[in-house]
Amino acid sequence: MKASDLDRADSPVAWTSGSTPYLRPRRPGEPDAWTEESSGRGTQHLAEVGEVTPPAAIRDALDLRDGEAAIVRRRVISLDGTPVELADSYYPERVAAGSALAARTKIKGGAPTLLANLGYTAARVVEDVEARGATADEAETLGIQPGEPVLTLLRTSISANGAPFEASLMVMRGPHRMRYEMRVD
Repeated sequence: MKASDLDRADSPVAWTSGSTPYLRPRRPGEPDAWTEESSGRGTQHLAEVGEVTPPAAIRDALDLRDGEAAIVRRRVISLDGTPVELADSYYPERVAAGSALAARTKIKGGAPTLLANLGYTAARVVEDVEARGATADEAETLGIQPGEPVLTLLRTSISANGAPFEASLMVMRGPHRMRYEMRVD
């Protein structure tokens, strides 16, 4: 199912998530959400930035055609020096080309701040959560055994006009808890 298939403007239910701080642009001088959440104990290592043909789940989330390229920013997220998460953020070329998203540099204030400056803010976000065994590559980077449980989160950010502009796939070592809250009107 594509993110664009999930329009439910008439829904009386509103959700909030622990992911919310990661979606909002930061004010000048404000640290990125991970630095703030981890009280300065967390770091991000930018492992790769470049043009790729994304996996099918990302292609579908971004409404890309088969073989259409995207820009990926691969990061290893650590807490107290221990890798705890792999975070790959993908952007359609129409969004990222020629911007800092396509450069191998840290983005001051994080990607949501840059995206907002480029005119892309999330009006709707879709998150798919899955538990599975770690692949050999994931296990090596996270310092766990292949097949050990990991939690994955595929987050797709969609603009007010319904166009997806970012899809992030995060692989988190356990234990990990996510919080969602629902308000029913």
